This record gives sequence, structure tokens and C-alpha cells, in this order.
Amino acid sequence: MGYVVMLAMLGILGSLACALVFLMRDKGKTNRTANALTWRVGLSIALFLLVLLAHSLGWIEASGIRPR
Repeated sequence: MGYVVMLAMLGILGSLACALVFLMRDKGKTNRTANALTWRVGLSIALFLLVLLAHSLGWIEASGIRPR
């Protein structure tokens, strides 16, 4: 499960980097920046839902904050 989360995080960061590059190159003339940011939001929501599903199915456990 950790590899899936890391892969999703890399996808989110990659999409954010693409949006920055498109913003600098296109200067707002195309929709590529908006499309990249839409992908980032979609991947973030999918990751959140995957973590919720994994927790409910018992694939991952909450460790919480443990007092000293």
C-alpha cells in the first residue's frame, strides 16, 4: 500500500510541476495549465478516497498519536 501512495504522490507532484511549466511557457494562452491542475485535484481526491477505502478494509491501520 505504501508504494501505491508514493506513486500517487509522485503523480500529484508531477502534475503540479507540469502546470508550472505550462504556466511559464504558454502565459495563459492555452488550457494546458488548467488541465494539469485538474489532474492534480483528481489525483488528490482519488488518493484520499483510496486511503479511506484501505482503512475501512483493514489494509492499513491508524497509529494515532502516542503520548510519551
